[in-house]
Amino acid sequence: MLPYAPVKAIAILLIAAASAACAATETRRPIVVQGAMQIEVGALAGAIANAREETLNGWTFWHGTVDGYPVIVSKTLKGMENAAAATVLAAEHFRPLAIVNQGTAGGHRPDLHVYDIVLGAEAVNIGSFKTGVRQRGASSDFAEWAPLDLLRADGSAGQDPNARVMRRFAGDARLLDAARGARDRYRKGQVVDGVIGSSEIWNSELDRIQSLHDRFGTSVEEMETAAAAQIATQFGVPFLGIRVLSNNITNAEAYDGHTAEACQEYVLEVVRKYAAAARR
Repeated sequence: MLPYAPVKAIAILLIAAASAACAATETRRPIVVQGAMQIEVGALAGAIANAREETLNGWTFWHGTVDGYPVIVSKTLKGMENAAAATVLAAEHFRPLAIVNQGTAGGHRPDLHVYDIVLGAEAVNIGSFKTGVRQRGASSDFAEWAPLDLLRADGSAGQDPNARVMRRFAGDARLLDAARGARDRYRKGQVVDGVIGSSEIWNSELDRIQSLHDRFGTSVEEMETAAAAQIATQFGVPFLGIRVLSNNITNAEAYDGHTAEACQEYVLEVVRKYAAAARR
């Protein structure tokens, strides 16, 4: 048996080491993972260790860890305004190391299939336009619509009369590296780089979808990523959108709600990859 003094010293050292590890976890900036609906965050909230729920101004956040690294799961609610507000709350309250916005989306390309995942190399707001001038009875022509850049500060209401290119929010390079590095862990479909289009319009007109793809390169559409990307950019927080195809009207593939859980399983692997790199 060891003398009392050495045993006491060892115990003190073990307690100090545990306290230091706990303090290190608490001081690390968390990774925030967003999803709009319960179906898009439930699996993630259940996967993080020691989960603790917090509500800020009506938005729900779950605090926990993944492999010992702090992670916060954020339920943004649906739509651009909700996503923007939830991102502001996350950026101001938690000072995140990075933000990942993930969930389901509808396909804009017939070569993509339900359960395929699109990494947002870029995100664009496909609901921000100025229409052409047309008189009553002249119908509408989407080809005339010009993108509005809501971040322009020159008093032009966002319209550049010479612009035919939508403002694009690039995915963070390190987050993209982590997401690409997790591809081999996903077996339910392919994982590809692409463009995520966001708006509060549910497009079901095939000609309009084709036009959005032709003009802006959209791979999928949904209702949150570009808004979250814009806010994260303004706060200087690295950001990436990740979207799984839950349906694809361009090749008549029907909706499958189980895709939301598949996306969360993949995103959890991305978080592990990114957190491991952040520790180094």
